[in-house]
Amino acid sequence: MARNSLIRTADVKGALPVLLPFAPRGPAFDALFLVRWLGGIPAWLIALAALAVPVMALAQSGIGAESPFDKLLRWMPFLISKGFMFNILISFLAMALGTLVGALTGLALISRLAPLRWLAQAYVSFFRNAPWLVLLFIILLAFPFQITLFGHTVPLPGWVKTVIGLAFPLSANIAEVVRGAVQSVPTAQWEASESLGFSRRQTIWQIILPQCVKRMLPPWMNWYAILTMSTPLCSLLGVDEIISLTRQAMEAEGNRPELLMPFYSFALLLFLAYCYPIARFTLWLERRVAVKN
Repeated sequence: MARNSLIRTADVKGALPVLLPFAPRGPAFDALFLVRWLGGIPAWLIALAALAVPVMALAQSGIGAESPFDKLLRWMPFLISKGFMFNILISFLAMALGTLVGALTGLALISRLAPLRWLAQAYVSFFRNAPWLVLLFIILLAFPFQITLFGHTVPLPGWVKTVIGLAFPLSANIAEVVRGAVQSVPTAQWEASESLGFSRRQTIWQIILPQCVKRMLPPWMNWYAILTMSTPLCSLLGVDEIISLTRQAMEAEGNRPELLMPFYSFALLLFLAYCYPIARFTLWLERRVAVKN
């Protein structure tokens, strides 16, 4: 049964008052649903998918003509260095910003101040249920193209707005990760800290949160994988990432239909090759740092 920090065990006859975390009721969900699915894909299937790209390109090429695979080989360095690496940069920046905001929001969810809890819960409920693409368009249109600070004009390019737009829903989900990790710490830890004279702030920062790091790491990596695979949404906002550059490369090669499968399959394999090891490592880490209360 969920416990509430506003309800004291002193209400029970003969019980001593203890400091308990706030635990709002809600349905439990698997925070590692993506990495369980992705990590469960056999390695041989990944290798087979990688081999399918040149096979499809060769099958669609004509005799004596430059094959789509040859054209893809010519564009590969450009697509990786200028396109896919920019996706990775966007995912790093959005993850850093979302983790910072999400950690603070998660702590607000367990606050003893009811107004702060309500605001944090409203923030989490809204951004967890809002479509990411819609949020990206709202951020793109709502934010100015440049701002003036202390007499200096600072531009706000599309990729910066994309980082902000992706950080909002990510922070809401990270907040739930933080809240769940704090609530997973045994109640005896809270009781022991209060018996030793620790304040609530000291209990959270010095006792509870250090124990939560390894509990939060697997779901945190799961959300990073989700974020990375969501970065192609940036192409709809005009950001020059892997999908936008893939489309430009095909246009430069005549935009022929036989280029579609090889070029887009290559982009798919880049994300798969990047996220698959993360999924496997996350599953291993989950078993490694499994906590038994």
